[in-house]
Amino acid sequence: MILEGKKVLVVGLGKTGEALCRFLLDHGAQVMISEKKNSEEMSQKVSFWRQKGVRVESGKHELESFLQSDVIVPSPGVPMIPELEEARKKGIKTISEIELAYRFLKGKIIGITGSNGKSTTATLTHKILKEGGLEAFLAGNIGTPLISFVENSKDEHIYVTEISSFQLEYADEFRAPISVFLNISPDHLDWHTSFHAYFGAKKKLLAAQNEDDIAILNRDDPQVWMLDKESKARIYAFSRERKVSPGCYIEGDWVVLQDKKEERLMRGAEIPLIGIHNQENIMASSLVGHIFGLSLQQIKESIKGFKGLEHRLEKVLTIKGVDFYNDSKATNVDATLKSIQSFDRKIILILGGRDKGGDFYKLAKAIREKVKKIILIGEAREKIARALNNTGPSESVSSLKEAVRAGYSEAGPGEVILLAPACTSFDMFQSFEERGKVFKQEVFALEQILEKELG
Repeated sequence: MILEGKKVLVVGLGKTGEALCRFLLDHGAQVMISEKKNSEEMSQKVSFWRQKGVRVESGKHELESFLQSDVIVPSPGVPMIPELEEARKKGIKTISEIELAYRFLKGKIIGITGSNGKSTTATLTHKILKEGGLEAFLAGNIGTPLISFVENSKDEHIYVTEISSFQLEYADEFRAPISVFLNISPDHLDWHTSFHAYFGAKKKLLAAQNEDDIAILNRDDPQVWMLDKESKARIYAFSRERKVSPGCYIEGDWVVLQDKKEERLMRGAEIPLIGIHNQENIMASSLVGHIFGLSLQQIKESIKGFKGLEHRLEKVLTIKGVDFYNDSKATNVDATLKSIQSFDRKIILILGGRDKGGDFYKLAKAIREKVKKIILIGEAREKIARALNNTGPSESVSSLKEAVRAGYSEAGPGEVILLAPACTSFDMFQSFEERGKVFKQEVFALEQILEKELG
């Protein structure tokens, strides 16, 4: 792909947008940035890139900027805005950052997608490969933008890449020799036009593969497993419910690898993360390590040393026998359901935020069985309350501070207060990370108050 002299429009000036600008300038492109945030918010960034010779428009997207471009590269999460849709209708090439990187990158890409568990699986996979002595790098949503690795990439490098539906939406030729598809459930329906469109974007990861490639699929997810029939790649499976070959599965208290022969990897009790979904994440990561020829012992030791990621079923603190867990990354209904199912004791559940089009009623059965009380926050609290009207006690509050304290007032020793919102954070916070940090701050603040009262 020739970039020199081409008019390339980068939509969005976040981390990925800036990485794109650096790459495009190095390749002689005429770069323009279109950023909907205003100049005051972005003033330092805008000034920096203007000094580099980049044209920057901020505060709005101008249709003319899109129509005058040879190539448009939207940052991950940029929706199909009218300007972008019109440019595509006019035949202007629109590609994602991973697509652009793919066309220049040396080395092998491991593409990891799914509705939930991508970050954990990508991070653990990278850890297994790196500790196994391979030149592996963590890229994509959880790591550094893939485009940032291009200039120093080598044939022997491995890029473990977390890939979202946003990135795949604008992918064309992008191909990962090893793909991992963890699960699928309705998500980002505020961005995609339908579940069909969302799943269609995800499926592009497998559709681009050929007979020499490998796809690792969740045998227990019917919609994911249907891709077995569509894929040209060699299929490895993972399952909690049945034996699979080649693949990885749970048998009794053992995680078992099966490829030509059956080998016990580790006992379930040795897995450092709670939750059945983390069993799935670990099996998928183990298969990647196995495919790259690492020994069972190497894989096992990497897993045992894995502490998990912040804001993903992260234990925060225990106060007088009450455990606080931060699962702020549970931004859809399916993730929250798996979070609830991770505990075998009563839960006070903090739900709410900005709705992504989720069906909250799907939580009803698990809430009846395991949740003592629901604490509702954010824009979606009334919708959630209606959906879960007959599932048990609930209370609406206006902040995470109130949620933490209301939850603690209801909890008894041995019970759990769980932040697993099933919504995005953007009504009250800049990100799920900020929401999780505020939750933890409020838990620690509560501990200090209680200590002073005792003192």
